[in-house]
Amino acid sequence: MQILSHFSSKASLSLLPLPRLSLSTALYFRRRPSKFQFCPSKHFRFPRLPFLVCNLSSGTSQQVPMDSPPPEATLSVDSLTHDLQNQSLTSDGHDQVNNKSENNGVNNTHAVRLKLEDLNWDNSFVRELPGDPRTDTIPREVLHACYTKVSPSAEVENPQLVAWSESVSKLLELDPEEFGRPDFPLLFSGASPLVGSLPYAQCYGGHQFGMWAGQLGDGRAITLGEVLNSKSERWELQLKGAGKTPYSRFADGLAVLRSSVREFLCSEAMHNLGIPTTRALCLVTTGKHVTRDMFYDGNPKEEPGAIVCRVSPSFLRFGSYQIHASREKEDLAIVRTLADYAIRHHFPHIENMSRSESLSFNTGNEEHSVVDLTSNKYAAWAVEVAERTASLVAKWQGVGFTHGVLNTDNMSILGLTIDYGPFGFLDAFDPSYTPNTTDLPGRRYCFANQPDIGLWNIAQFTRTLSAAQLIDDKEANYAMERYGTRFMDDYQAIMTKKLGLPKYIKQLISKLLNNMAVDKVDYTNFFRLLSNIKADPSIPEEELLNPLKAVLLDIGQERKEAWISWVKIYIEELAASGIPDEERKASMNAVNPKYILRNYLCQSAIDAAEQGDFGEVQRVLKVMERPYDAQPGMEKYARLPPAWAYRPGVCMLSCSS
Repeated sequence: MQILSHFSSKASLSLLPLPRLSLSTALYFRRRPSKFQFCPSKHFRFPRLPFLVCNLSSGTSQQVPMDSPPPEATLSVDSLTHDLQNQSLTSDGHDQVNNKSENNGVNNTHAVRLKLEDLNWDNSFVRELPGDPRTDTIPREVLHACYTKVSPSAEVENPQLVAWSESVSKLLELDPEEFGRPDFPLLFSGASPLVGSLPYAQCYGGHQFGMWAGQLGDGRAITLGEVLNSKSERWELQLKGAGKTPYSRFADGLAVLRSSVREFLCSEAMHNLGIPTTRALCLVTTGKHVTRDMFYDGNPKEEPGAIVCRVSPSFLRFGSYQIHASREKEDLAIVRTLADYAIRHHFPHIENMSRSESLSFNTGNEEHSVVDLTSNKYAAWAVEVAERTASLVAKWQGVGFTHGVLNTDNMSILGLTIDYGPFGFLDAFDPSYTPNTTDLPGRRYCFANQPDIGLWNIAQFTRTLSAAQLIDDKEANYAMERYGTRFMDDYQAIMTKKLGLPKYIKQLISKLLNNMAVDKVDYTNFFRLLSNIKADPSIPEEELLNPLKAVLLDIGQERKEAWISWVKIYIEELAASGIPDEERKASMNAVNPKYILRNYLCQSAIDAAEQGDFGEVQRVLKVMERPYDAQPGMEKYARLPPAWAYRPGVCMLSCSS
């Protein structure tokens, strides 16, 4: 099986320097617990997922379309879920995160409203996992530990609350009046301790741009602890930009308002789009300035400092496990301990599985090639992490989101979008788009490559579990196969809904994406306008493109004919479906957002905030709370980027923050 970046508009994209491996047979690399190799050898082949390919090049290279049918599985995801439910397991943890987010985590009829002093802190991470015996912040290698106890140390001077999220406050059951407390900015800048918190910085490693980087860790993020609400939901609170830790290396541990506004807004915007993500409770300024060289060009400048309070059930990453496996010897036991911790607190349904023939999977024709997920909880966990990751990436592709820095230390084991740096949503449809200036030479993390990179990262994660002898080669291979199948299932379902079709039609969608790439059509606005097309084959040819004229700009006669040809076929499919126009329009608008957090909207909010006006941050937050609604009067937030939005620092950003 291969996954080729379906969005690729250039043949060269298929030649990007990505390691390859085979999923349909045994792995080319062998996992040896005693020799944990983090940098793939030249023989390590990366599995390319079947993806819709935009065949715009005249090149002769053979490409496997992404939307080709995935390999048949012995048991579907749906049937697996059904079997688990029949065993009286709790619902999938990923769904739990989504469901409680959609419901704001509380029963609004009898909403609990707590003061900050009444939050129920649990701090299981510190209590149950090995910690660093030292508490200083001197940059150093931290061995045999998952965390270091450190306190926020960022200097503040009259800190101010910029904005806060009402829906996140409901998850924590926090009384909204608490945000008006005079000491609130002091508490959430770290200047004053929160009663019951037990701050620490997490130790982890990771692959950065495909190369093993060794120890990384929370260099400027300090977790305050975990809060349990009245429904026993666990929420970890973390201050990003709160000061130095042992993992800061030679950095200052601080964050600027520019990057903090982006992370705060995008965390909440992604949630409201229905995409799994870490959340953001609030954003405060520190009142101090931070020196940053935004373009790495030797011209640093002072920028306002800020701290964002991030919220998630857990901030565990792939790199949280990799760092301990890389050190081998006694640290391999920490991989198991940390896996047990994650399963116990965040995947409890896996602990409750019993042996079942229905959860056995045939992974090939070889003898003894059956994987029984109920006989090894770590294998079941690896498969679920892989499927959550695949589902997440499929959702990114559906809304045109590009993360920008998909290093393994930026991959959540919960399948959440994590660490918002130089991210970007597609404006004009460009499969090679990367919002990260650091990524420009090879575009490793461009939009088209995200499904492949997700799989590459899963390969590193399963390799880590193999090194700790938690899973074997067949189980690791099966987890990666499940990534490919789950990605295809979810992506095809998403694209089918975006077009308002009753079934997935490969050629129709492939041709559409080709047309969009050729004419650089705005991704978001096109799909929103597409719902205005009527299922009426009798519409005169000269009127067929009228519903799309706002996005089909400056196209010549040849391209106009190409679009007319596509619309005709599309209308035929709509008419054959029998779905009434208004019903289809409503369902399409429910999955095709009108409002996305375009980079220029972030920048406008940043520019105002840097002048002390926080109103635009709050307005953008409010608009992004209902991205699928028309919101009369807010149309300016759905406009195409203005000319100034294409300057460096707006459409593309560096990792400097």
